[in-house]
Amino acid sequence: MAELRDLFISRARERLLQVFFSSPQKIFYVRELVRLTGEQINAVRRELKRMEIKKMVRKEERGNRLYYSFRKDYLFYDDLLALVGKTTGLGGEIVRNQNKIGNIRFAMLSGRFLRNLPRKKNEVDLLIVGQVVLPQIASLVRAEEAKRKREINYTVMTEKELDFRKRRRDSFILGVLSSSRVMLIGDEEKMIEGVS
Repeated sequence: MAELRDLFISRARERLLQVFFSSPQKIFYVRELVRLTGEQINAVRRELKRMEIKKMVRKEERGNRLYYSFRKDYLFYDDLLALVGKTTGLGGEIVRNQNKIGNIRFAMLSGRFLRNLPRKKNEVDLLIVGQVVLPQIASLVRAEEAKRKREINYTVMTEKELDFRKRRRDSFILGVLSSSRVMLIGDEEKMIEGVS
């Protein structure tokens, strides 16, 4: 399976990205980043310095601590968010376990879920289309809910049901397909085909 380490040579950078994108709204102080990444303090400081030079992170002094946050205006912010979403957390678990889950045609996470923002009314965090083993998905979702300490709203449907709902211009499915998303499995163009 594809991993972040395929793209990032530094293990410290890979782990820093995972931490920053697991809570994109949060700022972290250096010792906290060391604890969360499990890396040595010098490796974390070195990577933060490199990331600051590349304008990936913003540094802020508060009292006697240095705080860092990932810059949302960084050119590849959305791309990195999608990469981290596909390789870690619930997205990574779905991709890694897709054979156990069943025959998945499409799987997507909402952009708001990945950004750790509150869900809008009638919004879904995860949509899976295919012939799926429901207890397997429920188990993965429960584990992620325990980590995030919040409920995850997910929907599972067959491809036939998706096509029917698209033809009927179902407001729920149109809302899901018009929102920001990251595809975990399947072709986004094929999933939205027939919706205009």
